Parts: sequence; structure tokens; C-alpha cells
Amino acid sequence: MSLRPASLAALEVAGLDPAYVEALVRSTVAEDLDGGVDVTSAATVPADQRSTMDLVARGTGVTAGVPVAAAVFDIVSEGDAEVAVVTGDGARVSRGDVLLTVSGRTRDLLTAERTALNLLCHLSGVATATAQWADALEGTSAKVRDTRKTTPGLRVLEKYAVRCGGGVNHRMSLSDAALVKDNHVVAAGGVAAAFDAVRAMWPGLLVEVEVDSLGQLTEVLEAGADLVLLDNFTPDQMRLAVGIAKEHAEHAGTPRALLEASGGLTLPDAAAVGATGVDYVAVGALTHSAPVLDIGADLRPL
Repeated sequence: MSLRPASLAALEVAGLDPAYVEALVRSTVAEDLDGGVDVTSAATVPADQRSTMDLVARGTGVTAGVPVAAAVFDIVSEGDAEVAVVTGDGARVSRGDVLLTVSGRTRDLLTAERTALNLLCHLSGVATATAQWADALEGTSAKVRDTRKTTPGLRVLEKYAVRCGGGVNHRMSLSDAALVKDNHVVAAGGVAAAFDAVRAMWPGLLVEVEVDSLGQLTEVLEAGADLVLLDNFTPDQMRLAVGIAKEHAEHAGTPRALLEASGGLTLPDAAAVGATGVDYVAVGALTHSAPVLDIGADLRPL
């Protein structure tokens, strides 16, 4: 049983690939069943019993993954369940707000419950953490941005959740943009040499270069970097870096290179970092350390 048209449409509207979501859901449900059945539900619930389940926020946060959770119920029920989205992705919710309502065979609802909640709670946690950074940066020109520090197999969904929370995405993979980091610099024999090597092989590709000093910044600006990652710079150093980048652009008659702050940044740092004039704030914790948003499932008879 493939996803029904309503589920397909909801995923497509969210910009998610239905085939990817379906494969992921089938894999996670299979992991939970482990080749068997939901023995508890099979023993305690009559096969013909039908119920309604509400997925309800138990705390305050931002939603992400509601259409993914809906797809879980669609797939487990083999199209039998009626799924209604009450609160869509990107919404700010409070305790007691209903996100999704599903009616169908009780056994199906109970079997799907944990997989749906695992995905929805995690993705909403990522969106909530991102929104906290976006709120803290409000009033500055900086945007919070994710990294490739994602859960294996969940990158597409986690980066989607970042967008739901008001953040922007860094590269999705190793192939869609170049990021010259310290180990590349060592291997290439210098920061400018590393940049030049990437530019020579991939002339049309966005190239970001990591620097750890103002001297390296000047070097990569002269080489023509599109975007510079300021690794472990203090706010004062970031401010100087913005000034250097502006001055270089004025002299060269070119747009200023974009600057991204990175390295051990925490939420209390956000306003000070944003005030320096950098364009992006890279936060790996959005995806690798975000607490889940507590969401529960409440069953009620039809």
C-alpha cells in the first residue's frame, strides 16, 4: 500500500520527497515490529475496534513533521485511517494544542503511535531549538544556519525542521557546495592553495573557506572566496572581520563575501554575535543536540 493522495500532497506541499518519507517510515515501522506483530495490542484490543487518537502538545514549541507523522498512520493502517491535520508545521504551539487527529482501527493507531511520535517529537524539537536562535537574532542581519551534524538517514527531515523553525540550511551534502576546512588546508599546503584547487576543479560551485585568524581571512578574500567561516572568533574579532570584508569589497569593486560565525556558540551568545554584522551563525546543536518537543497521544472511543 503506497501513500494515499492526501498524504502525498501534504508531503509535496512541505517540499519533502514522498518516496523518501515512505521508505523511511516503512523502515522505522519494520524496526519496531522486528518481523512480528504488536503483541500487546493484538492481545488487548479486538480486531474490529475503532478509535480516535489525538497527538497533543505537552509543552511549548514549534511544530515540524506533522505530515510525516500522518504518513506513518496512513502506511500502518494501509489506507484505512482517516487523518486530519489540525496544526501544520512551523506553528508555535502550547500545552494542550492538538496537532493531528486520526481515526481508524485501534490496533493500527497503537502500532503506529510510537513511530509517529518519535519522528514528530524529534523534528519539532529541532524546529523549537532553531526558533529560539531565530528569535534571539531578531533585529540583526544574521540568520541561524544548520550544519551536516545530522542523524544518519534523517538529514532531509532535520534540515526541513530547521526551516520550519525559521533557520536556513547549509549545504545538504558533500557535493552541492564546497567547504574548505582545516584538514583540507593542511593537505593542500595552505588556505589559498586549497581554495584555488577547489575553484579550478569546480569553477561554478559555491566555495566556503574556514579560517581561524584575520590573516587567513585576508588571504582567502584576495583569493576570491564566496563565503568565509570564522572559526572560534570572538565577537570583537567577528566585528573586525566584517570590516575587513567590507573594505576588501570596496577596493575590489565586488560584493562583500558572506561571513559565517562558528565554533562553540551558545544561545546566550546569539545577540552579541548577530550584532557584529556576520551573515550566518552556524549551530550544529540544532540537529545533534536538540531536546525533543514533548508530544503525547490520547486515545478516545469513536
